[in-house]
Amino acid sequence: MNQKNEVLCSIIIRCYNEEKHIGKLFAGISQQTIKNIELILVDSGSTDSTLNIASKYQTNLVYISPEEFSFGRALNYGCKAAKGKYLVFISAHCWPIYDDWLEHLLEPFQDEKVGLVYGKQRGNEQTKFSEEQIFISWFPENSDYDQTHPFCNNANCTIRKELWNKIPYDEDLTGLEDLDWAQKAITEHKYKIVYSSSAPIIHVHEETTKSILNRYRREAIALKHIFPKERFTIFDFIKLTSINILTDISKLSINRKMFRNITDIFSFRIMQFWGTYIGFKTGDQISSSLKRTFYYPNHVKKEKKYSMEKPAKQPIDYQKFQ
Repeated sequence: MNQKNEVLCSIIIRCYNEEKHIGKLFAGISQQTIKNIELILVDSGSTDSTLNIASKYQTNLVYISPEEFSFGRALNYGCKAAKGKYLVFISAHCWPIYDDWLEHLLEPFQDEKVGLVYGKQRGNEQTKFSEEQIFISWFPENSDYDQTHPFCNNANCTIRKELWNKIPYDEDLTGLEDLDWAQKAITEHKYKIVYSSSAPIIHVHEETTKSILNRYRREAIALKHIFPKERFTIFDFIKLTSINILTDISKLSINRKMFRNITDIFSFRIMQFWGTYIGFKTGDQISSSLKRTFYYPNHVKKEKKYSMEKPAKQPIDYQKFQ
């Protein structure tokens, strides 16, 4: 399909002081079965060894000043520099589990109506229990090849470069630039959104309680901008915090986890939904399916059934890169 010297996909990584994980990400990319790629690192002023690690790889460095930075603007910088037909986004604190990760992110584009594909995410041993439940809820085990809502996530995602030329990312949003882009791709250009469970990554968030609150606050501000009629009341805060805490604790018991995690469950869920409440207050209804995707534990959602994926390969052995 492509000549060897052509770039099939450009992998765009936004980063700031990611020395702890970015080497593992580069190692995982180097093991992918697809080789005609380019690496683009959009750095917003790293002061640690991130750029030294990147210099060991054939990487196109793109700089954005901290004063200029927004999530959408950083992506636009990377997309503008990209030569690939497809633009792959992965966070600098993520890494692929298997060597066919790229294959599965690109395979659905055989359908010309597909504009965006996003893949599964899971945590590691450092991931807070509640966040792992969010990953399981947002990124289920079965793929969806014609999703009916615009939910997606740029921590593990691919879009068509030609479509980005028509829809650059919103540079003013405080977050959720991926969902905003997907909404426009669906409504304005009639493209499909695909979720592929066969393209999994590990996604590590190492956040304080304040960081958790701020993340959900800025995402709520963005969601309010994207869907102006959305509401999130103090009743929603109480209801959703309670539901998710109780669900997490029940799963903690079933999984026989240490009950010391209960403190983390309470702090994470309270910060998640208090941040959401503050964000909506500072910023009449979103679709019920999208609201369930964002806020409700996965046992409450009505699951659609899709064909099961092929058995997974052996994971990449990251030990040999240490």
